[in-house]
Amino acid sequence: MKPTPAAPAPVPLCDIQAQYRALKSEIDAAVLRVLGSGQAILGPEVAAFEKETAEFCGAQFGVGCGSGTDALVLALRALGIGPGDEVIIPPFTFFATASAVCRIGATPVFVDIDPLTFNIDPNQIEAKITPKTRAIVPVHLFGQCCDMDAIWDIAEEHSLYVVEDAAQSFGSEYKGKRCGALGVAGCLSFYPTKNLGALGDAGLVTTNSPDVDKKLRALRVHGSEVKYYHKYIGYNMRLDAVHAAVLRVKLPHVAAWLDGREKAAERYDALIEGQALHGFLRRPFAKPDRRHTFNQYVVRVPHQHRDALVKYMKDSGVGVEVYYPLSLHQQECFQFLGYRTGDFPTSEEAALSVLALPMFPEITEEQQARVIDVCAGYLRQTVRRAA
Repeated sequence: MKPTPAAPAPVPLCDIQAQYRALKSEIDAAVLRVLGSGQAILGPEVAAFEKETAEFCGAQFGVGCGSGTDALVLALRALGIGPGDEVIIPPFTFFATASAVCRIGATPVFVDIDPLTFNIDPNQIEAKITPKTRAIVPVHLFGQCCDMDAIWDIAEEHSLYVVEDAAQSFGSEYKGKRCGALGVAGCLSFYPTKNLGALGDAGLVTTNSPDVDKKLRALRVHGSEVKYYHKYIGYNMRLDAVHAAVLRVKLPHVAAWLDGREKAAERYDALIEGQALHGFLRRPFAKPDRRHTFNQYVVRVPHQHRDALVKYMKDSGVGVEVYYPLSLHQQECFQFLGYRTGDFPTSEEAALSVLALPMFPEITEEQQARVIDVCAGYLRQTVRRAA
């Protein structure tokens, strides 16, 4: 009897262990250094990481915090935004963008997205500005920066703050300038699957304003500029030293990892074209005046196939995810804002059709070929059944 062929190896959506395996000795040493120091929260490791990350982004200051969500809350609060104010955001983004606005007592005002980039459409922003509007939060979704020239012009004309949600775009560039230096504040996430990932939740706010920097540092430690003397009602949103130490080990490797993501995206493009799947898997659109770092490689699939394809891929051992299956204005918790289905058709269309394929810097050509082969297999099966 012929031996049964081995099943193809699974392809994870994101292999976060790959970086640990490559840098194990350095990461282990960094963690032990923190354990030996007795400084578990903030301290010299955090201060060094803040400085190094701000320099990487091209900003003057960096303030570490507990997560990307914390970064958004801190940035908005540091700018004095609160009850009675409105903040413009896209409805097609991670929940935290809107929840941060609500948590400080302000009101999120949604503006639909560009159908090609998934980012906020600047052409629709001005129609949503009112006397209560205080800020615009452009979300650099999936690793590609928003159309910042148009957003800057609108913000300047209406005296609005620009606060970047750069959670998915560390290292991304707009006309040669890195995200994190494109607004009065930049909000970064170092969740393990990000372009630069910690061991758990971690975040940072960048800014060029000494006043904003000072207030951020107070707000993250219960509103205290001097210990036990509280100027503001702040938060417990500090960055743990062990995360900072690990991130410092990883930061010098980010440039190479971003190159790896871009090369992987190019391979996906070629594989989709080679299998003649470009009519079924619509590839990501990268604008020429910016650097797309592909925190996710997101394709668009016809509505009637998306969920079935997700199941087929998972059953075949291929990691896949939908970012995001529901536009924020349709979420139950935001019904009080008064929006209805149909108000943001481009966002709603995206939610029905997007699909993220496995993406991480270390993904191999063989793994990517397996991913696209599975997609092609689904389509062949569907065609046979239809016949």
